[in-house]
Amino acid sequence: MQNRTPRNPEQPAPNPVGPDAGFTVELASVVTGARRRALRDGDRQIDTAHLLHSLLESDPEVREAFDGGPQLARVLGYLVQRSIGYGLRWQGSVEDSGALPVVRDPAADGWSPSAVAAMEDALYRAGLRGEPRACGLDLLAALAADGECRAVEVLGRAGVDAGWLSGRAVERTAGAPERA
Repeated sequence: MQNRTPRNPEQPAPNPVGPDAGFTVELASVVTGARRRALRDGDRQIDTAHLLHSLLESDPEVREAFDGGPQLARVLGYLVQRSIGYGLRWQGSVEDSGALPVVRDPAADGWSPSAVAAMEDALYRAGLRGEPRACGLDLLAALAADGECRAVEVLGRAGVDAGWLSGRAVERTAGAPERA
């Protein structure tokens, strides 16, 4: 679908605004996938489990951070159960691990507070390495570091130590080349 509103060629295209601004192209695709998943599932907000599911589907570096196929398969199993309406019952509730204050930025509408906090943390982690954009491993480390979010609940139910996984993701980003 094309935007039919003419744009003055002398004006730059608008910069992305919202919790996913500053992500690599690959990670922006993950965020788009999480949006689609939340909409398809009938969820009120995009939460950290949506982000984790989309990360695992889209990013081979994130999949490699897990301790082998069986561990990854268990995590995906829980996420699929959730998306088809079985298992974890979060539909209709708002995820809030307390990572952000209750007053929220209007640009974050449609996102759970925990998901916004994870995306901001991913950007912060990239900045610590001197990179202007966050990658999938940054987001994985941020998700796994929030002990109260739904993504960590999924990881725990699948037998994955979230602290270990966050550390492993950080190790894998250390010295990684800058991504576009």
